[in-house]
Amino acid sequence: MSSRGLIPLLMAAALICAALPPVMAQTPPAQSEMIEDFKMQPETRWRFFTDQVMGGVSTGGVDFAKEDGHAFARMTGRVSTANRGGFIQMRLDLANPPPEGTTGVRLMVRGNDQRYFVHLRTGGTLLPWQYYQAGFDVTERWAEVRLPLESFGASGALLRSVPRPGNLASVAIVAYGRDHDARIDVREVRFY
Repeated sequence: MSSRGLIPLLMAAALICAALPPVMAQTPPAQSEMIEDFKMQPETRWRFFTDQVMGGVSTGGVDFAKEDGHAFARMTGRVSTANRGGFIQMRLDLANPPPEGTTGVRLMVRGNDQRYFVHLRTGGTLLPWQYYQAGFDVTERWAEVRLPLESFGASGALLRSVPRPGNLASVAIVAYGRDHDARIDVREVRFY
């Protein structure tokens, strides 16, 4: 076939292809990076502490367990605002900051129908009372919670309004701010 005969053939093919509806690409689920699934010695990475480090009287602890093939952490305790206290928390120091493009924190949680918080610390949160906080509610059933970074409020005026993903240093699950009994189970912690 000569090049003169090939040109009309290519033009016809182009017109046919242009007339066909485009194939819709399936949008992949939002990518996320696992921070913790509690399967491999989580007790070596997570630290538990209370307001007793500053004179408060809250008490509690964290245990690691399995149920129906799923590993999880259970934080329990009594949060007391007496003596200027009011928190218990389990914290994970991050070995590396989250990947570029991270826009939030994703949890799989359940608990005792209370409100809990995620606290993020960065390279800029130098003082113990500096952090970024976002709240969420739990029920007795496992549920996914997504907390966009924009939903985290700074604990003081000296901090940026929104934490930078590349500067994140730790993530904590916190029972905070009021007298109550805490019980929260955490099965997954991810960045998305």
